[in-house]
Amino acid sequence: MKAIKGPALFLAQFAGDEAPFNSWDAITKWAADCGYAGVQVPSWDGRLFDLAKAAESKDYCDEIKGKAADNGVEVTELSTHLQGQLVAVHPAYDAAFDGFADPSVHGNPKARQEWAVDQVKKAISASRNMGIGAHATFSGALAWPYVYPWPQRPAGLIEAAFDELAARWRPILDHAEENGVDVCYEIHPGEDLHDGITFEMFLERLDGHARCNMLYDPSHYVLQALDYLDNIDIYHERIRMFHVKDAELNSTGRQGVYGGYQSWVNRAGRFRSLGDGQVDFGAVFSKLTQYDFDGWAVVEWECAMKHPEDGAREGAEFVRAHMIRITEHAFDDFAGAGTDDAANRKMLGLDR
Repeated sequence: MKAIKGPALFLAQFAGDEAPFNSWDAITKWAADCGYAGVQVPSWDGRLFDLAKAAESKDYCDEIKGKAADNGVEVTELSTHLQGQLVAVHPAYDAAFDGFADPSVHGNPKARQEWAVDQVKKAISASRNMGIGAHATFSGALAWPYVYPWPQRPAGLIEAAFDELAARWRPILDHAEENGVDVCYEIHPGEDLHDGITFEMFLERLDGHARCNMLYDPSHYVLQALDYLDNIDIYHERIRMFHVKDAELNSTGRQGVYGGYQSWVNRAGRFRSLGDGQVDFGAVFSKLTQYDFDGWAVVEWECAMKHPEDGAREGAEFVRAHMIRITEHAFDDFAGAGTDDAANRKMLGLDR
């Protein structure tokens, strides 16, 4: 059996303009001080990481890794959640998502998509230069406005959306194959890949591409009332990355899954700091260990109430408490009878 690595912290929710969150040196020291052994890097944040340089220069990547190691943490993965979102954008979201892109492509969906594809490819190349075999991203979405069929969806609409989504991602996945990097899509509402069925629809159109994999985050399944443990049983061969994030769904007579347009703190479904929600992480860590998941347990802090620095420090302790040290022998070895093939045949009555 293999062991989960960790704890690690996704830095996206912590990077900022104030120290210690405004430089690579300072934020990695802070993460180590919080109790983390690794950090997942938001590749779009120039305060921490130069993506273009990392895609071209192994020396730069070695510097980034070396500084992190000096401060007590390892770089676990790079993320292109924001750029991956822009690989496929329905026109209804053009204005909202322009802010994710470089200003030079604002107001130009075609140029924005080309920029996004280039960004994700750069991150895959940078992952290779960093010696990292998995990359985190979003799929983007063309069909999301039609997720609830009213009026009824015209025949072929969803099929056309997924055909196009796969066509846009195939060259990126081929680039990932050339670089030995798994692309791990976070299965997430707002993305066309938002549950197991939609992932399967995408994967089928990619002919089962080996580099098309999942980032597993049980919080998004709680908020969809989806069985997050059965999901591991079904998709464990494709789960290559793990976000440790908690959530709760407390439906009332006034609101349920959709949330009634309320703020996060007032929604029936909301993200919580680790241990404050409904995810059974004991079962999650056990399931992943059962299936030999040996990636990182990466804390993604999102909570509508708790201070992020408290959530980060508590998160490191929480993950350490749930990590399973793999046993080196069976619990009942003490009762072993030391049999051999001949004894086994005798026990089965095969020598009569």
